[in-house]
Amino acid sequence: MYKYILLLHVLAATIWTGGHLVLALTVLPRALKQGSPDIIQQFEAGYERLGLPALGIQVATGIWLALRYVPNVSHWISFNSPIAALLALKLLFVLLTLALALDARLRLMPRLSVQTLPALAWHVFAVTLLSVGFVVVGVGFRVGGFP
Repeated sequence: MYKYILLLHVLAATIWTGGHLVLALTVLPRALKQGSPDIIQQFEAGYERLGLPALGIQVATGIWLALRYVPNVSHWISFNSPIAALLALKLLFVLLTLALALDARLRLMPRLSVQTLPALAWHVFAVTLLSVGFVVVGVGFRVGGFP
């Protein structure tokens, strides 16, 4: 079962991270250059159907994997082992991603315009960096952490 859960987790991470890399490196620069929020909205409309379920799968499988690695939930943020430190980082990244996503969804996207595109750009870059951070930290589980 472990291998299948891990595979689902990694596949969902590729969708989430890959989508944000495409958004940050190709879609967003074009939208900023053309001053067109519609470009972002079109991408989001298509990507959300894959990206949000992928994030949900990552969270669900991540909890399952975390319980397998560190069964005592209170130790997830204890930093008393390399694995616990990685779990704490993943949890921090999830909370930051959630905060940014809620802010973008509730504050920026409803009023998306040429004037608010730069603020959205900062959100996109932050979420993209966090998504890459998820992958880097995830690799740390396999290699025993990072110095």
